[in-house]
Amino acid sequence: MAASRRNGTGVPEPRLESLLAASRGHPRTVLPTVASVVTTVAALYFGREVFLPIAVALLLTFAIAPFVSWLKRLGVPRIAAVIASVAGAFAALSLFSFVVATQVSDLAQNIPVYQINILSKVRALKENGFGGGIVSRLSGVIERVGQEIDRQEPQLPSAAQQTRRDPIPVEVVSHEKPLEVLQNVIGPLVSPLSSTGLVIIVVIFMLMEREDLRDRFIRLVGYGDLHRTTQALQDAGKRVGQYLLMQLVVNGIYAVPITVGLWVLGIPNAPLWGLLALALRFVPYIGPIIGALLPLFLALAVAPGWSLLAWTAALFIIVELITSNVIEPWLYGSRTGLSPLAIIVAAIFWTWLWGPIGLVLSTPLTVCLVVLGRHVPQFEFLDVLFGNEPVLEPHARLYQRLLAGDPDEATDHAEEMLEEKYLFQFYDQVAIPALLLGEQDRGRGVMADDQLRQVAGSAMTLVANLDDSAQQEAEDDEADQAAAAVEKATDKKAPEKKAGDGKPAEAGADEEEVDLPDGSGVSVVCAGGGGELDDAAAAMLAQVLDVQGAKATRAGFTDFEPSAIGRLDLAAVDVVVIGFLNRQSTQHARFMVRRLKRIKPALRVGIVFWSEVGNGDTEAAAELAGTLNADFVAFGMVDAVTGALSKKPAVALKPANRRRQPARRKQLQAAQ
Repeated sequence: MAASRRNGTGVPEPRLESLLAASRGHPRTVLPTVASVVTTVAALYFGREVFLPIAVALLLTFAIAPFVSWLKRLGVPRIAAVIASVAGAFAALSLFSFVVATQVSDLAQNIPVYQINILSKVRALKENGFGGGIVSRLSGVIERVGQEIDRQEPQLPSAAQQTRRDPIPVEVVSHEKPLEVLQNVIGPLVSPLSSTGLVIIVVIFMLMEREDLRDRFIRLVGYGDLHRTTQALQDAGKRVGQYLLMQLVVNGIYAVPITVGLWVLGIPNAPLWGLLALALRFVPYIGPIIGALLPLFLALAVAPGWSLLAWTAALFIIVELITSNVIEPWLYGSRTGLSPLAIIVAAIFWTWLWGPIGLVLSTPLTVCLVVLGRHVPQFEFLDVLFGNEPVLEPHARLYQRLLAGDPDEATDHAEEMLEEKYLFQFYDQVAIPALLLGEQDRGRGVMADDQLRQVAGSAMTLVANLDDSAQQEAEDDEADQAAAAVEKATDKKAPEKKAGDGKPAEAGADEEEVDLPDGSGVSVVCAGGGGELDDAAAAMLAQVLDVQGAKATRAGFTDFEPSAIGRLDLAAVDVVVIGFLNRQSTQHARFMVRRLKRIKPALRVGIVFWSEVGNGDTEAAAELAGTLNADFVAFGMVDAVTGALSKKPAVALKPANRRRQPARRKQLQAAQ
């Protein structure tokens, strides 16, 4: 049942010790103090008149910079390229604002017309007893409360009230000067126009001095590590610029069918809702929902029936599904680097901080913060909080689930990984290192006996849950071998099946190949050497041997204790493999090897030290095997399977070295 398989890495397999070191060597992420967080948020909130234009200008600079570079490559001078790019961008924004303002004005004039349809639908709900008369009862309660508030206690009329005359209507006519009228008209426009002008100026100077600003930023935060700082700047510029430009293209593709569809359905001001959908879709997840609310409300208002509302909702749902699942993955995919929850939280935070503009800017601003945290150690907590990359190594994540007693979630993660890896790869690279973390905690005395049993029990449940995956992998191997035999019999010159043909490639064409031997007809007993965690590792090894066609059985560490090892039935057993997660178990391993070989001299006995440094040190393995009198010593899953299924004869038991008798005892024996 041999199968040529891929080891899963493009470089030599990482050592187990390096995995352990990686899990315990990560420095603790430094969190900011409460005072620094409060100070930063307060500065952004109270200084929004300053920070908001700068943030908008920074993001526009990221978006416009590719156009400036393109014009410069065409031979356009730098100043002309910057001015042309900025003028084109703000002309498009001005046209967008003009169309929106015109459509909003037209909508405001037609709102009284829609009131009749809304009232008729409310009456229809009341007449049909919607919700058991909830609408009518709520309306009655509100009306009675209002009457009670307005009601005043009766008072006796006074003499002054009896002689009071009816009021005389008075008309107040204000005579405003032309300057005051002009001030009232222009006053509200001063703030947005000044902010727009400030943004334009800042964008122009940022584009003009882009290289100088880059050098100053490097000198400020990363002069000692130019590589990391340069990578951070390139990552931020590429990620944010690509997000803004490609999202603009996607949103435009999204807005066109929305606008046309609303116009065909007869929704008033269809261009307004199309542009609004284009702008709000810069906010993932919640932006399209907000953009659809007002058109749905208008669909409820403009038509007497309910069909227009249903058609409008269907339009938004269909277009959103096509855009999210077809157009976005085709063009660029969701490569913001943010987790979905982080996008929602960022939208809430920036909206509270800077209003509607903050909502639109929430995603690109948070992307910049995540990139900063990814490359600057002082801000690593931002990447941990908002990034979409796993913050735990796979083996540490699995150990955490085992420690929490949640083998079901551990099985879910394992099945996801088995879509791209073979079973022996998952055990060798993830599960065994997870058990090594448990052994490390046990050795430090931080794991109680009940926790140890819980981790071991969860690991055994994980192995049992993966029986179906192991059986499916074995059936796939059999099918592949049958197909290869048919091709060979018919002399078809088909290319030989390479490692991983049944699994998606992960690294590249130069990945290391591993041939696991066929185990048909081999009977193997896998046992733990010193504890429950060792038994769990032995169960994983036995399952891999089953996949290879061997008849693998499991035994507990208690079965190999000195008082019980003599009762083992080894008549039909070819190989016994004993695994230790604790490297300091060589004397116990040597004792087991000698006892087993005394029971059955033809028995092959292998020792696996999962905690040994490295998986491929064959010289150290051979030397240690000679010391222990074992047939083989392995440090990883691949070597353990290869040694267990080897056809080599059993190593003969070496005679034990007798201890020298004391000199006094020799003299007594000579005298006798």
